[in-house]
Amino acid sequence: MKNLFVKTYGCQMNVYDSDRMKDSLAPLGYQENPDLQDADMIVINTCHIREKASEKVFSELGRLRKVKQRAAEEQNREVKIVVAGCVAQAEGEEITKRAPWVDIVVGPQTYHRLPDLVAKLDSVQRTHLIDTEFPPEVKFDFLPEQLGKRGPAAFLSVQEGCDKFCSFCVVPYTRGAEFSRSAETVIEEAKKLISNGTRELTLLGQNVNAWHGIGRDSREWGLGRLIYALAELPNLERIRYTTSHPLDMDDELIRAHAEVDKLMPYLHLPVQSGSDNILQAMNRRHTASQYLTIIDRLRSAREDIAMSGDFIVGFPGETDKDFAETLSLIDKVGYASAYSFKYSTRPGTPAAGKIEQVSEEIKSERLTSLQQLLDSQQFAFNKTCENAVFDVLVEQKAGREGQLNARTPYMQSVYFEGPDSLIGKIVQVKVSDARQNSLSADIIHEKEAK
Repeated sequence: MKNLFVKTYGCQMNVYDSDRMKDSLAPLGYQENPDLQDADMIVINTCHIREKASEKVFSELGRLRKVKQRAAEEQNREVKIVVAGCVAQAEGEEITKRAPWVDIVVGPQTYHRLPDLVAKLDSVQRTHLIDTEFPPEVKFDFLPEQLGKRGPAAFLSVQEGCDKFCSFCVVPYTRGAEFSRSAETVIEEAKKLISNGTRELTLLGQNVNAWHGIGRDSREWGLGRLIYALAELPNLERIRYTTSHPLDMDDELIRAHAEVDKLMPYLHLPVQSGSDNILQAMNRRHTASQYLTIIDRLRSAREDIAMSGDFIVGFPGETDKDFAETLSLIDKVGYASAYSFKYSTRPGTPAAGKIEQVSEEIKSERLTSLQQLLDSQQFAFNKTCENAVFDVLVEQKAGREGQLNARTPYMQSVYFEGPDSLIGKIVQVKVSDARQNSLSADIIHEKEAK
């Protein structure tokens, strides 16, 4: 066997892609090994969303060059280096120029070709190979079956790409146009994961609620219909989906939140800003009022639903009034958790060329204020959970001896004492203490699978 080391940056989609690359390389004899120094192949699965993403990749590649050189000089052993993901897609040629020790560069739509690239690299003894096309074939049709366990909670990619073209975002350029897998292929992959012990599935997509795949009745389904179908699978206890766009929250999907018990009462629905002026500049194509109406409809459908969101501060042209409107929206929604960032230019996006850039000092001040508000809401939400009883999915051992780590329906980490035999099972716990980022609890009893 040959040792494979994989490092993943960025979103849940990249985590899924990394797992599928491991599956595709297994027939070539590669087996995952967490020790970088023993690796025969190193895969860096990159993300292009955040500021200076490319420079961080090149910094990492500088460190990996030393690993490759050391293996060659001290052990007479070749180490292949693969750069995958969105930075690979955006800057493939630049990677091979600045880091010629990289053997393969592969984009997020072509990693199913990785075994062929490895074989070609070995046969022709090329210095490097690049494959960053948007191929006509659907990569999911060429990936092998899931080969190993993914754990009690697993990701399942159902949709890729984005047609929204928000003015700050590189995803349409690195992931391509929106594509939806068929319902049948999603359900079959779900069955395989469940048979290997998965109890919770998170459906993934850049705009996952834009999923419209061909159903078993040969008609087009929406995400809500897919969730209804997945909920019928035995031994699947929980369903989640991320990341969503407000424009794609249709009636059937909202109704699923009311009617599907397995669909968890927690939704990540990014808004980015509470200012209509900034939302228009971002090309979000919805207003703050429309977003709040969707939240009201979701809460009418499921009273106990908790909301998560994304926010960008300091977008070009953002005024004090615009920022105040964002804080006002946050007050109205009341988030259980959220992600927030300072705006950073992404080369090639429309917003990058705007002249009304906000100073870094103002961005930092606004981010601090916004995060203080979001943190206070998260802590307040967690405190409402004290003395509550939850069914939680036990995912792994915690850092402390005899302690387990689980997730509540609201995605909170919860810690409690219990035997390792509970990992992968649903147990009922009572929350004893709430902190900023986690809960402590006591186990009541184990639940039976449905």
